[in-house]
Amino acid sequence: MLDHHLGKRRSRLRARAALLLAALSVAACTREAAPAWAGYAEGEPVYAAAAVAGRLSRLAVRGGDMVNEGQLLFQLDDSLERAAGAEAEARARSAAAQARNTEKGRRREELAILEAQLEQAGTQVELARSELQRQQQLLAQGFVQRARVDDAALALRQAEARRAEVAASLRSGKLPARVDERASAEALAAAASQARAQVDWRLAQMSQRATTAGQVIDTYREPGEWIAAGTPVLAVLPASGRKVRFFVPQAQLATVPLGANVLLSCDGCGEPMAARVSFVSPRPEYTPPVIYSGTQRAKLVVLIEARPLRAEDARRLQPGQPVDVRPAASS
Repeated sequence: MLDHHLGKRRSRLRARAALLLAALSVAACTREAAPAWAGYAEGEPVYAAAAVAGRLSRLAVRGGDMVNEGQLLFQLDDSLERAAGAEAEARARSAAAQARNTEKGRRREELAILEAQLEQAGTQVELARSELQRQQQLLAQGFVQRARVDDAALALRQAEARRAEVAASLRSGKLPARVDERASAEALAAAASQARAQVDWRLAQMSQRATTAGQVIDTYREPGEWIAAGTPVLAVLPASGRKVRFFVPQAQLATVPLGANVLLSCDGCGEPMAARVSFVSPRPEYTPPVIYSGTQRAKLVVLIEARPLRAEDARRLQPGQPVDVRPAASS
């Protein structure tokens, strides 16, 4: 009898254990899987263009090439700009020389002439003074008339005036140009210098170099073609310009806030890549038909963008490539 009761008790315990295991199995099977969202890689290229027009003389890179910052990308024909630069340089030197010249007096040779003239005028004054004295003595002795003395006095005054004129010319010759003349010459020199700077800038625009390291994803022009100002010649995709765009149903938006970490997976990319959410659209939209799937049937989704944390991971993403996105916590 006791064995019979013990057998029943063991049977009930086994039944309860079986029910508990079945419940756990059902719970494990019905537990909500970690969310995963479909997206695609996208690139934000840097377009290389010149600010001036010209004929493309050299294309230094091709599509698919990796370039470093500062590397030459393309060159426009700069023969005309070089000639204009030489002309501007000559005009700038001429204007600067004229400006310096206004700060000086006359040349030493010219001043020497004025000094000799001043010495000669001084000698004439001495001669005229001696002649006046002689005529005055003769007048006192009664040998000449008063008119002779008056003529000698007039000659002395003329000689003194001439000496004063030459002395003033000599002082003026040692002075620089007037203030207004110097200001005008300096302004012309500054204008010529600025004109030269403009030509130098245009000449520098004829050759364009990479502003960032990256991969040349496309070229749009060939050597020999005329390139209008601002027209892109090629596009460089830096690692920082690679990102992933994906859409998240509104109900799951809280799992990927701005700054959240996610994992990116794609075919042929190897290990999942760590990325960070860099943009969350403030406006929901209807699910694009391209991402309809059996697990994503929400009609309203939010556009989110994420960028890889490491540059080497970003280079593994190719624009247009399908990418799966999962929260980093689910890894």
